[in-house]
Amino acid sequence: MRQDTNTPPFDVQSVPFRGIVEQSVAGIYILQDEHFQYTNATFSGMAGYSTDEVVGKPLRDCVPVYYVGEVMDRYRRRISGEVRSMHFVTHGLHRDGSVVHIDVHGQSMQFRGRPAVVGVGVNVTEQIKRDAELLESRYEYRELASRLNTMREQQRAEYAREVHDVLGGLLTSMKLDVGRIARRSRSTAIRGIAADLNALLVEAIDNVRELSESMRPQALDHLGLGAAIASHVKRFRERSELRVSLQPPEFDIDLPRWRSIGVFRIFQEALTNVARHAHASGVVIRFRRDNRDFWLEIEDDGAGFDVDAPDLASMRQSLGLISMRERAYELGGTLTIDSAPNAGTRVTLHAPIVSNPLVRA
Repeated sequence: MRQDTNTPPFDVQSVPFRGIVEQSVAGIYILQDEHFQYTNATFSGMAGYSTDEVVGKPLRDCVPVYYVGEVMDRYRRRISGEVRSMHFVTHGLHRDGSVVHIDVHGQSMQFRGRPAVVGVGVNVTEQIKRDAELLESRYEYRELASRLNTMREQQRAEYAREVHDVLGGLLTSMKLDVGRIARRSRSTAIRGIAADLNALLVEAIDNVRELSESMRPQALDHLGLGAAIASHVKRFRERSELRVSLQPPEFDIDLPRWRSIGVFRIFQEALTNVARHAHASGVVIRFRRDNRDFWLEIEDDGAGFDVDAPDLASMRQSLGLISMRERAYELGGTLTIDSAPNAGTRVTLHAPIVSNPLVRA
């Protein structure tokens, strides 16, 4: 049977209606002629009013001034039939002047023979406040991580200079003195001791150079990111005795100094993880770019792991991985890890060549 559109679908005064709706934990309202015709106690209580105080109140008086246009436009679109139903979070004006956030779902229907908007609402003010606080905390955390990374790089650069210039200089002076002793002594025993000392000093100087280079690669400051990665690959190949391939063998990309450092540290940490955990026989490093973005992949043929396994939650949250992800975020990019048991691991950094100035000044 066809429904008479002039007959209201419900009677707000009926006993069943009042018994169900008045006890509802969700707010319920009826809007007609841009005024509230009905609200239950839950809905009116969201703004600090009683039901009697809200009924007859203009809709525009119940929202902040900055939000009046938005609310009235949505009301008229439903009343006119342009849109039958809407679900959104609206801003309400509490009687104390504060703003409350209400998740409303309202639709147009006939009420007492004329168009109206009938809907339900849930107060989500506290949820939105918590979400905002969480977002602020996350922002502050990332700001802190960025500052810590910056401070760490400054300290590494200082330590690298100290180790290279001071300790390296002392060891070189000692090597020269040992050489003079060997040349001036006629004793075979002393010359033998001097030769042993000289060999130890050569090894110590090499270790100092390696330590200084690991803290702050000279190629990174003077020759660029591509040269620094190529140099590190060569040293890693010699130390680890793994098959290491760089594709292409040489590349160049013009990045600001702080971004080059961030990319290099992600690459360095990925190779360190290969050496420590992968049990791999080979590693392939791939670099590619287009006009906007670049990709750096570090893939090994090692044991791999289940990235979703519960017992690896601590691994995913390790300081090294957190640092890599935060550095990728600072670069305006993403870091993804693909792995499976006995299938190796691939770490991929994807970032824009030109950074977003909002990410980091």
